[in-house]
This record gives sequence, structure tokens and C-alpha cells, in this order.
Amino acid sequence: MKTLIIAEAGVNHNGSLDKAKKLVDIAKYAGADIVKFQTFDPDKIATKLASKAKYQKKNTKDKETQHQMLQKFVLKPEEHYELVNYSKKKRIEFLSTPFDDKSLKMLLKLGIRRIKIPSGEINNRQLLNLAGKQKVPIILSTGMSYLNEVSEALKVITKSGTPKSKITVLHCISEYPTRFQDVNLLAMNFMKKKLNVSIGYSDHTLGSEVSIAAVTFGAEIIEKHFTISRKLIGPDHKSSLEPSELKNFVNSIRNVEKSFGRKSKFPTKNEKKNRLIVRKSIVALKFIKKGDIFSLRNVGAKRPGTGISPMRIFKIIGKRAKRNFNKDQLIQE
Repeated sequence: MKTLIIAEAGVNHNGSLDKAKKLVDIAKYAGADIVKFQTFDPDKIATKLASKAKYQKKNTKDKETQHQMLQKFVLKPEEHYELVNYSKKKRIEFLSTPFDDKSLKMLLKLGIRRIKIPSGEINNRQLLNLAGKQKVPIILSTGMSYLNEVSEALKVITKSGTPKSKITVLHCISEYPTRFQDVNLLAMNFMKKKLNVSIGYSDHTLGSEVSIAAVTFGAEIIEKHFTISRKLIGPDHKSSLEPSELKNFVNSIRNVEKSFGRKSKFPTKNEKKNRLIVRKSIVALKFIKKGDIFSLRNVGAKRPGTGISPMRIFKIIGKRAKRNFNKDQLIQE
């Protein structure tokens, strides 16, 4: 099964439509399935006194509130409309994460095919209700959450009208960047078993290893932040992949998918030509005269594998040679 790869642009456009379009170009170049942004009204996300997270303070270096920071990253409705059309032109699916009801309603009018609920809104009953009523595929991020909170969010969504079959739960650690020892990747399949849902992984580590591991664990969706350049100023640039890295990231996942095969053990078509060369056969270890008794002193296993399999050597031992065999000649019964 092909993993759905979401290239998370987030707010790495820094409030610029031109940069946002460039991010669409990069996601397409890299081979991602979806390019995703974030849609919000700063007045509905944070109070004017709410402080920034530690990593946001470090990466933005401004002595501003969270509300002031968010205002720099707002894309207007008309800019969203232009981005949607630009993404269609580039033949990549546009998606954006709504952080409030108003933003979700706007995105629905723009024709988004699925809804992404961010980790910070997993306890926003109004948003969950509205999302559930749409009966479209929903992706639910679970950073900072306990299992019971994820379960409660799922109940709200399903009671609103969207069945579990349309919901994918993403394991996520809301720390930028996430240390490898904090990933707790086993939680992904733990949630799959406990909640009976499809699962995926939203990766905030600095590398690609964990996402690749998540794919081998059965992740159906992988989400990864990317940027035009990590030299840009903003909260998420430092923990994002640059264009060539994103392309390598996508290619690595696609290569892993090719390696899965099927639940059976068999030699591949390309292996079969090597079997007779690499396998061994029963051969004469020295000259054997007609009538001699085969023993471990005069017969053994050597390449090629075009003769009797060495698995049958003890069925040969004790029998008499029906003709002469030179050293290294394949034994025939």
C-alpha cells in the first residue's frame, strides 16, 4: 500500500504568497502527495498576552507575544484561493490545517478533500464537531495527548457523523525538533490496536529515519515539515527539511515500500539465475572407481548446484559407484 506523504509547509511561507507558491513547487518537485499549510485567525488562537513556546522564542528571537508572532503568518482568504488554484495547476493536492471554526468553513468552501486536526485542537469540541459533520476523511494529530484524550476526540468526531473508517490518527511529539529518545514510535501501533483506527506519523525529528521506520510499522500517512531554507527566520524553519532533503525523504519512503513484497518466502526472478551458480552439489572429492562405496572421505559438497543436492548426501553415503568419477565431477546415482 502506498503511504500518503504530506509535505508540511505550515507557516514557513512567513506570510508571503510568493514563498507559499515556492513551497508548493518544492513539494511537487520532491514527489509528495499533498502540500499542507496552516489556516488561522490569531484572535481565535491565542490571547494577546499568551507567550511563545521555548522553541519559538529561540527561532524567532523577537520579544513578542504568540499573538503578535502569529499575525505575521496569516494568509488572506484570497491568497488561500490563489494557492488552491496554483496547487491544482501543479497537480498536487492542497491541504491546510484549520485552528478554528471560521478557518475550517473557509477551507471547506475552497473544496479541501480532507480535514487535518492539529494536536493543539484535539480537545476543541466545537472544531471536532464541525469536522465530524462533514463526513470527509479526517487526519487527527495527537501530540501532547494521553490515550483517553485521543479516544474522547474520536468519540466526538464519530458521533458527529464521520465513521472511524475515515479517520487516521497520527502519532506525534509536539517538540521542535523532537529528540530520537522522545519519539516513542511504539505508541503508533498501540493506538491502532486500542482505538481500532488507521495510523500514521507526524515527524518532527531532524532526520528521516523515524519516518522510514514508521512506514515499516504500518503508517498509512507520513507528515514532515519542509522549508525553502533553514536560514530563514521563523518558528519552524530550523526543524524542517530543505528541498533536496525532502526529495530524498520521499524517495527513501518509496524505496522502502518497493521492498515490502508479499507475505510469502520464495526466490525472486532475479535470484533464480544465481541458484545454480551459488548452490552446491554432491561431487567427488577424489577419483572414485566403479564399485567403490561412497563415504564422507570421497564425496562432499561444492559449487555449482546443477547436480544432486547436498541435502541428500546421507542417502548417497553407503551406496556403490556405478561408474568411475574423476575429482570434482558431479556424482550421479
